[in-house]
Amino acid sequence: MVDRGLGNSESSGESDAHRNPASPRKNAFQPPWSLPLGLQPEFEPGAWALGKVSVLTPLLSLPSEAYVIDLPRGSSMSVLIKPGPVPLPPKPCYMFSSRKYVTMLHIKSGERKEFIFGCQNPENHFVVEIQKNIDCMSGLCPFGEVELQPAISALPTLNRTFTWDVQAHKSIGLELQFSMPRLRQIGPGDSCPDGVTYSISGRIHATAVRIGTFCSNGTVSRIKMQEGVTVVLHLPWFHDRNFSSFSIANRSSIKRLCIIESVFEGEGSATLMSANYPDGFPEDELMTWQFVVPQHLRASVSFLHFNVSNCEKKEERVEYYIPGSTTNPEVFKLADKQPGNMAGNFNLSLQGCDQDAQNPGTLRLKFEVLVQHPQNESNVTYVVDLSNERAMSLTIEPRPVKLGRRFVPGCFVCLESRTCSTNLTLAPGSKHKISFLCDDLTRLWMNAEKTIGCMDHRNCHRKSYSLQVPGDILRLPVELHDFSWKLLVPKDRLSLALVPVQKLQQHTQERICNTSFSYLVASADPSPGQDLYFGYFCSGGSIERIRVKQNVSVTLRTYAPNFRQDVSRQGLTVSFIPYFKEEGIFTVTPDLKSKVYLRTPNWERGMPPLTSVSWNISVPGDQVACLTFMKERTDLVCQTGRAFMIIQEQENKAEDVFSLEEVLPKPGSYHRNFWVNISNCSPASGKQLDLLFRVSLTLRTTDLTVVLTAVVGGVAFLLFALGLIICLVKKNRKKKMHKRPAVDVYNGNINTQIPMRPQKFPKVQKDTDNHVYAVIDDTLVYGHLLQDSHGCFIQPEVDTYRPFQGPMGDCPPSPTLPFSRAPTAKLTTEEPSPDFSPESESEPYTFSHPTKGTRSNENTNIPLLDAHEPVEIGE
Repeated sequence: MVDRGLGNSESSGESDAHRNPASPRKNAFQPPWSLPLGLQPEFEPGAWALGKVSVLTPLLSLPSEAYVIDLPRGSSMSVLIKPGPVPLPPKPCYMFSSRKYVTMLHIKSGERKEFIFGCQNPENHFVVEIQKNIDCMSGLCPFGEVELQPAISALPTLNRTFTWDVQAHKSIGLELQFSMPRLRQIGPGDSCPDGVTYSISGRIHATAVRIGTFCSNGTVSRIKMQEGVTVVLHLPWFHDRNFSSFSIANRSSIKRLCIIESVFEGEGSATLMSANYPDGFPEDELMTWQFVVPQHLRASVSFLHFNVSNCEKKEERVEYYIPGSTTNPEVFKLADKQPGNMAGNFNLSLQGCDQDAQNPGTLRLKFEVLVQHPQNESNVTYVVDLSNERAMSLTIEPRPVKLGRRFVPGCFVCLESRTCSTNLTLAPGSKHKISFLCDDLTRLWMNAEKTIGCMDHRNCHRKSYSLQVPGDILRLPVELHDFSWKLLVPKDRLSLALVPVQKLQQHTQERICNTSFSYLVASADPSPGQDLYFGYFCSGGSIERIRVKQNVSVTLRTYAPNFRQDVSRQGLTVSFIPYFKEEGIFTVTPDLKSKVYLRTPNWERGMPPLTSVSWNISVPGDQVACLTFMKERTDLVCQTGRAFMIIQEQENKAEDVFSLEEVLPKPGSYHRNFWVNISNCSPASGKQLDLLFRVSLTLRTTDLTVVLTAVVGGVAFLLFALGLIICLVKKNRKKKMHKRPAVDVYNGNINTQIPMRPQKFPKVQKDTDNHVYAVIDDTLVYGHLLQDSHGCFIQPEVDTYRPFQGPMGDCPPSPTLPFSRAPTAKLTTEEPSPDFSPESESEPYTFSHPTKGTRSNENTNIPLLDAHEPVEIGE
């Protein structure tokens, strides 16, 4: 015991002597060693007779307390005082013993040492290690509770390490029993809150094996080993603990490396590791964990981290002994899903193998055991039928949440009610039965993925697929997070068209999607630098079709538990269409109720270089569309190529071309359907292309002046038509008074063929121009066919010829390079080209007189007819 009193009065000395004969007395004497510089302390007679450990009490003038440690002979103990692991402070501290300064003091069994510290804070400089060897091979082992020797009060106030090294025969089993509080295993680099740690090691022949490092307040109650054990207890200098908290018992051979018992009295968890973790588990060894669990609770095992070695013989495995199981022991590979939802006690064993000598590898295991009350969902079995699926998978996993220090019951998904894990992936082609062991199912969610492809372009044109979540997944009591469809087409052969059940709205800051789900449309397997995210889309908008050029991924993402109530609103139909070169084409049909906001892909990062996207915007006949860009400039700087925008009305094909490196156009009005095409260049670093524009519809208004002008024009047209009818009637009456026809009439009864008379016409056809006509007036030859029953001539219906330009509104305007930096207008079909002279629709067809160089040299055997005068037809 250290006497920390510094008084030297007689009364104080007498009282101390009365309480403890080894206490200091008043009369001082010179100790068997001296201190220099007048620092010699005075000690009372009898201060050396302190039994096993003696302590000298210094006077007030001493810088530190004086200690004497006397270890009995045959105690198998040793004490080592040495510098601590931290570097020495600027002012070093020394011990003074045997008339010299020392930094290390080693006291063996049967030795006695006196010493003092030359500083006031020796705990910052030194540590003390106490070694106790226990030999159970040559004699009886001192089984029972292990005491701390020397006592804590008899040691300097330093960080203390007690080590008990027990050596036993291979056939003898040793059991360490830990009283309350039990132990909790920690991993490498972890520390205990109170600083008190236990390090336990075993022995295989002459090789030490680390069983683990433990703190207080855990579940480990017993550790059984054979062939010896080493227990190391670390106590910090400020901790006044004076007991070891464990005892040693003799047991029969356990025929394995060790057995660790873990006791659960209620809900809780324990993290345990294999021997030598994170280093390799000993070759071909067996280690067992015994778990004591109340019958009304359920236990589940999860492997947190493991590695396997390269085996030459046997196979690494884990074995479970589960009470009541007809297949004990149940054997699993380390990569398998481990059992869960187990009631009552069970054992888990790790078996190593004979490793390859050249490349042994490393076997290690870290796992968690979670014990909790059974949940109602654990008795309900759900069926997920994926037998008809070939390219679909479903994963149920925990949500990424931050957990606190308090115990939180785990959430497990059990396959066939026994194989449980925190996450479970269901493979296609089978029917699965699952249940849940979880107190709060909102801590889990589901993610599914399905691949749809058509690689033979000759058989894909008529195929279409419905993108809907299967009913079996919607019936599970876990929230669906993502369902992704990966749509694949042959490269440069086919494209894809997406048609939603309800028209979609693009998510923007100006108009946020507030529905319970949305669709993320993005390119699938993009090339580097060409990843394309078209954006998030939700129902309730104006986009009725999305066409994409190549492979695309469509992800349905939910945001609220009421998604199941909106199932009727979700659904897309994908079909394979002919290939086109645009990255994407959006068909938009706005309405008067709301404004439509549209933005370019990759809004946060900018459109990929050299890509083009178009919007086909419909405008009803009685409405006007207003196109507005949300900023004046794009701040785009092209490194190579040009970036431009084309706005084209689809009916008259008039288009405006704008450079996106300049000021964007002002808001414009469009009365017919129109295209908006945006094409990107290769932008300079940090100068990306992103555009946001708005489309709004208003009713078309008519000005009062226009109405009055139309009324006056209509009245004038009616008067003109009435006058024209009166003139035609009068003219018709005059024609009836004359019985002669107004024109010559062709007589079909006259034989126009005349006998062939040789040499009648000395000139042949190639030598004459008689067969060339300047003008043929059809009314002179077929006039009688143009008269109606009243003798009036019928005017034929005529129209102008227009070249075929394909169906209107089906293809976006093609970008034309090079182009002017200023807006240009394309000629419409109503405006004549300056290179061609217009012709009147009523002008008769004429035949030009051919030149000599272009006349035909062909001969004819049929001579031309003589010219005849028109024959009058009598009445």
